[in-house]
Amino acid sequence: MVVGDFATEVDVLVVGGGPGGYVAAIRAAQLGKKVVLVDKDELGGVCLNRGCIPSKAIIHAADEAHKMKNSQHMGIEVDGVKINFADMIKWKDSVVKKLTGGVGSLLKGNKVEVIQGEVYFSGEDTVKVATESNSTTYQFNHCIIATGSRPFEIPSLKFDGKKIISSTEALSLDEIPEKMVIVGGGYIGLELGTAYSKLGTQVTVLEGMDSILPGVDPSMVRMVNRNLKKLGVEVVTGAMVQSADKSGKDVTVTAEVKGEEKTFSADKVLVAVGRKPNTDEIGLDLAGIETDDKGIIPVDRQMRTKNSKIFAIGDVAGQPMLAHKASYEGKVAAEAIAGQTSEVDYRAMPYVIFTDPELAYTGLTEKEAKEQGYDVKVSRFSFAANGRALSLDAAEGFFQIVADKETSQVLGAQIVGPEASSLISEVVLAMEMGANTEDIALTIHAHPTLPETFMEAAEGIMGNAIHMVNK
Repeated sequence: MVVGDFATEVDVLVVGGGPGGYVAAIRAAQLGKKVVLVDKDELGGVCLNRGCIPSKAIIHAADEAHKMKNSQHMGIEVDGVKINFADMIKWKDSVVKKLTGGVGSLLKGNKVEVIQGEVYFSGEDTVKVATESNSTTYQFNHCIIATGSRPFEIPSLKFDGKKIISSTEALSLDEIPEKMVIVGGGYIGLELGTAYSKLGTQVTVLEGMDSILPGVDPSMVRMVNRNLKKLGVEVVTGAMVQSADKSGKDVTVTAEVKGEEKTFSADKVLVAVGRKPNTDEIGLDLAGIETDDKGIIPVDRQMRTKNSKIFAIGDVAGQPMLAHKASYEGKVAAEAIAGQTSEVDYRAMPYVIFTDPELAYTGLTEKEAKEQGYDVKVSRFSFAANGRALSLDAAEGFFQIVADKETSQVLGAQIVGPEASSLISEVVLAMEMGANTEDIALTIHAHPTLPETFMEAAEGIMGNAIHMVNK
């Protein structure tokens, strides 16, 4: 332990500048704390630089190109679509730059001191911060660990950044691959796979489970599967990858598929089998903190670790590994440090998957609600009966509400279709405020708009839906 007189003292030390860390730092500063934020890379973390934002930019660009190629039925005839991929990547980078620059300005405006360096715990309330020029010891009253996660690496498919890549490299390729094998049929693999397929890549998805998007409601997954098939994406389930051969021009992946050995070749292999929390190289043991077998730090409902001075948020605190979860937890941790009674409540956590069509869900599924003892009523309204969805040429999918039959309380919702990622927020707000389906049905929704589907589904629960037959 370094003697306090020789250490720089700080109220709150935040380790990591991603969507959890920078939000926690700003909230702590708002509450009157002296805050130092240390990040070893770029502000904004994986989300802004190598994840959420750049991937959605590429997904949107790919969607636009795909629409141009497939809009003849609307009377729009395009004589070829040329994709300048280098310019697309430049545009994506410009979006990222605007947002990361904004984060820096916000931190400065809230008087948060930002240091680019690496943190190593040296005691229960001290760390060493190593920068390019020196090493400084900080003694903190409280610390928030927000170091995020990195792509999980399969021993037989080690990343080389060229032929075998992670999502990081997939967002900054020099050219559109001719063929791509994606190992992992979760949301990261499918989002990027769908985008590259729309840009012209021949995509094959290898998923070890019996279905893509394990854990997602099968009725939602079916629609994604159908559209992947339309795009020409080959989906192979029950595929256990054994090895990869990089000796030739392409990479050849060998997998056992339902007892039979098969090979798949491509110029790029994207490994997207999950993420690993960044907790293994920061000296947690010296801070008196242990992790579980997956590298996750156990925390209480205020995000406090075993060491009462140290909090952990975001990916390092466990599933789900979502940027908005990290931001939410960052606020809770900062408020707890300031003496407030804030604690986490994940009942209405939104989940969003930017496939085609988009998927979004929150709360309980019908099956989960029944397992928890609820007498359940379910109402599903089709986007095919929504005027705005039809006028957007995006009438696939549905808006489904799961409610308690006796009280009409909303227990959860599942959305498949246009702007599902935005629509889910109305459900989350309703659940957070304790609204029941009568409250939603009585709320006037503008016409023609996509959110009308929520009102219609709520009316279905009440038995008085207008634009579908009541069951």
